[in-house]
Amino acid sequence: MPIQEKCQVLDHKKVGPKHYQLILSSPYISSHAEPGQFVNIRCSESCDPLLRRPLSLHRISKGHKTFELLYEAVGKGTELLTKYFVGEEINALGPLGEGFKINPQKQIAIIVGGGMGVAPLLALAEAIKDKIKAIYVLIGAKSRGLVLCEEDFKKTTDQILLATDDGSYGKKGLVSDILLDFLNDRLGTRDSGLATIYACGPKPMLRAISEIAFQKKIDCQISMEERMACGIGACKGCAIKTKNGYKMVCKDGPVFEAKEILWK
Repeated sequence: MPIQEKCQVLDHKKVGPKHYQLILSSPYISSHAEPGQFVNIRCSESCDPLLRRPLSLHRISKGHKTFELLYEAVGKGTELLTKYFVGEEINALGPLGEGFKINPQKQIAIIVGGGMGVAPLLALAEAIKDKIKAIYVLIGAKSRGLVLCEEDFKKTTDQILLATDDGSYGKKGLVSDILLDFLNDRLGTRDSGLATIYACGPKPMLRAISEIAFQKKIDCQISMEERMACGIGACKGCAIKTKNGYKMVCKDGPVFEAKEILWK
C-alpha cells in the first residue's frame, strides 16, 4: 500500500550533463518497494508545479532503509528537484505500480536499457544477481557522455554490451540491434526458454525489442514510459491499449508483458 512519506536527503549529486542521483532515507517505502515500481515526488513545497513527478526506483536498500533515484532535469519540476540539499526533506508517495516479475525457473536475464531507461533496471539487476545464473546487460545511448550506470552494472555482471547512436562508444547503432546480434550469436533455441528480457526505454525501442522477443520466442517484460498525473490510476491520463483493453501505466504497470501491448 503506498503512503506519503517525508524522506530526508542523504546525498544528491550530478552524474551526467543533466542527470542527478538522489538518495533518500525512507523506512516505509524502501522496505515495501520492489524493482520496477516508482514514487511520485513533490518537487516543491509550493503548489507550483501542482503535479508530482513520477520517478523510477533506481536502487532499493531495505537494510539501510533508503532508496535511490536517477533522474534527468528536463522541465520545471525536475529543475526544482535539483535544488534540494542534504538534510532537507522531500515528500514522496509510494511505492507505486507493478514491478518486474522474477521467475526462479528462468536462469538467464537479459537486461536492456535505452537512455534514462536504465534507471529502474539497476534495482532489478542488484535484486537478481545472486538468484539468476547468467545476467547480460545491454545499454544504449545517443553518445558516450550519455551512457549511464555502466560501472554500477559491472558489479552485477561482467557481461555488458553497449551501443551509441553516433558510434562514440561501443557499437554504432541501436541497442535493439545489439540485442538481436546477441541472441543470434549467443543464445540457442534451447536457452530461449530459460531466458527473460527486461527492458526500459523510449517507446520505439520497446516496440522493437518486443518484436524481437516475439520472433525469438523469449519472455519479455517492458517498463513503459507515459506522462502521469495522479500515479494511482484515478485520472486515466496514462492509458495504453493492450490485448485486454485499456490499462493504466501507473497502476497496472509500469511493467507489462511485452506480448500484451498493442502498438498500433
